[in-house]
Amino acid sequence: MSRLKAALDPRSVAIIGASENHNKVGGRPVHYLDKFGFKGKVFPINPTRPEVQGHKCYPSLADLPEAPEMVIVAVAGDNAIGAVEDCAARGVKVAVVMASGFGEVDAVAGKAKERHMVEVAHKAGMRIVGPNSQGLANFGTGAIASFSTMFMDMDRAEGHVAMLSQSGALSTVPVGFLRQKGIGVRHTHATGNDADITVGELAVAVAEDPEVKLLLLYLESIPDKTYLEELAAIALDRDLPIIALKSGRTEAGRQAAQSHTGALANEDRVVDAFFEHHGIWRAPDMRGLVEATELYLKGWKPRGRRLVAISNSGAVCVMTADAATSAGMPMAKLAPETDKKLKGILPTFATTTNPIDLTAALLSNSRLFGDILPVIAEDPAADAFLIGVPVAGPGYDVPAFARDAAAFGKQTGKPLVVAATQKSVADEFAAEGITVFPTEVEAVAALNQFLSHHELMARTRARRAERAKASATTAASTGKTEMLNEADSLALLAARGIPVVPHRLCRSRAEAVAAFEAIGGPVVVKGCSADIAHKSELGLVKLGVAMREAAGDIYSEMEDVIRRHGARFDGVIVAAMAGGRREIMIGAHRDPVFGPVVAMGDGGKYVEIFRDTTLLLPPFTQAEAVEALHRLRVAPLFAGVRGEPPMDVVALSNAIVKIGALMADPEARVMSLDLNPLMLDSDGKGCVVVDAVVFRAI
Repeated sequence: MSRLKAALDPRSVAIIGASENHNKVGGRPVHYLDKFGFKGKVFPINPTRPEVQGHKCYPSLADLPEAPEMVIVAVAGDNAIGAVEDCAARGVKVAVVMASGFGEVDAVAGKAKERHMVEVAHKAGMRIVGPNSQGLANFGTGAIASFSTMFMDMDRAEGHVAMLSQSGALSTVPVGFLRQKGIGVRHTHATGNDADITVGELAVAVAEDPEVKLLLLYLESIPDKTYLEELAAIALDRDLPIIALKSGRTEAGRQAAQSHTGALANEDRVVDAFFEHHGIWRAPDMRGLVEATELYLKGWKPRGRRLVAISNSGAVCVMTADAATSAGMPMAKLAPETDKKLKGILPTFATTTNPIDLTAALLSNSRLFGDILPVIAEDPAADAFLIGVPVAGPGYDVPAFARDAAAFGKQTGKPLVVAATQKSVADEFAAEGITVFPTEVEAVAALNQFLSHHELMARTRARRAERAKASATTAASTGKTEMLNEADSLALLAARGIPVVPHRLCRSRAEAVAAFEAIGGPVVVKGCSADIAHKSELGLVKLGVAMREAAGDIYSEMEDVIRRHGARFDGVIVAAMAGGRREIMIGAHRDPVFGPVVAMGDGGKYVEIFRDTTLLLPPFTQAEAVEALHRLRVAPLFAGVRGEPPMDVVALSNAIVKIGALMADPEARVMSLDLNPLMLDSDGKGCVVVDAVVFRAI
């Protein structure tokens, strides 16, 4: 926490607008600093009181015996602006501005006030959290600069989780969920409007705290990716998992975010791609943000995702297998030796294949858990375990089950979860330090998240060195672009080693006839103009032209159409009829926040209807391109179906990598491109771009 130390671990704190009333915004921080054991100096500021909550109170900031490192600004409106100005003049390092009514409600005047405060602060070397911030809370040091009501009934309960949020409520709601599970939180911070210190910058500083083992983020906007990229790099180096909840998946959500924090909308699928690129797990909702927390804190180093399920209920066994299969977790195939040993222990009516059904025999023989678990622990096929105990009333030795399960978990060192609906049963397992979920579906979901996230981090870490060789750089641009005609677009691609259809640009009727003869019919004839992106709508694409004279006639017709349309006439393209088995699209553009983005998917004229596409952020490897292609709904076709040979995914992925390199090259000045279709052929026969539109920065 060397960075932003005054925000996270100040030696002195002043509260402008301090109140004797614990339930007021200006009263809570004073109360919390005392309650949670802050060891530094506390300076309440209120001109109407000589003392606040047992602390000497001062009329103004200027009256303090020294400049505090942090000031909590707990006054509203323009008074907050004046307070920030006073802080800057006094030499304060960090001001936490709690007042609202700025950029989150007024994008013009409100933002202007925010900029003024930031300018004043920066001139004095001061930083600002907020405005519209609920505040910061470091339970490790007791530095609680927050007015959250949740902390009123909280004990210190310091833990290893950090929660950072642009929203005040969402900085503490997860804390409430975790408290119910007995999990303490070390940091919970709300940055509000992010006018100066952003949630990303603060997260970078928090990630340097060695006591933080899991970092949670709630984001409503990502106006700048820089700090998130730095955060991800630190996290990968520290093996620190990051789980992010990014709201605004829908248009309604994006509009709400804009009204809430003045957030900028980011294309949601690009956010998905960015998080995956950097090893960050994206939670679908609040429960998903915290549900697997306990698993992350166990210190497990998973090596696979093959699951073994054990229960005294056949129904739970079946539902666990269903849930695991749906989540992409294979049920482990236990070794014949394991099966043999289990048959020697369990009654003949029990199921010894995975999932293992102990049946009601567990009621009459409580030792079954303790007898079979060591056997299963020795099987190398098992990577993770789920024990389901849906019913266990009188007659079941549940404490023994829990002790046996805990010993088993220590023996294997592998992920273990329990599904237990009955509170009495769940409490016994929890008392032994085992993570318990109400149902097998919830248990599998959490386990799958934990395992998948570790796999994602491992892949990201392994590919990071290769990515670094070709780090993406955003091209400088004036904001103005020009569209290249199709001939120039194809030429640009060909120069980068991307296969394009054999073609000629013809500038006369005679050249069109000659091109037909050189290429050999049938051919495609297309009008060429840097002013027309969608040629087919004007009848400027003719397929299967089989006669040389027809090529000449079409030239004249297309010239007439283009000129009547008021567009530049750049000639006519005569191209070979490209073969192939599947139309693929590759598109790319520059996101204003995340930089180059490459999209790939099923192509053709219905691409906008079916939307079977996936995204990658350059730089990426060929292996990553192949992996992305296999996420498409049409991916099964690539392997060949009904006796068809497989398609040339290697050639396609190679072309996608070259597109990524083109977009990452600032000298190319490519702002967007659309390749549709690219014809994909059988394995070994390659792929070829048939149509291309490129926009370049001027």
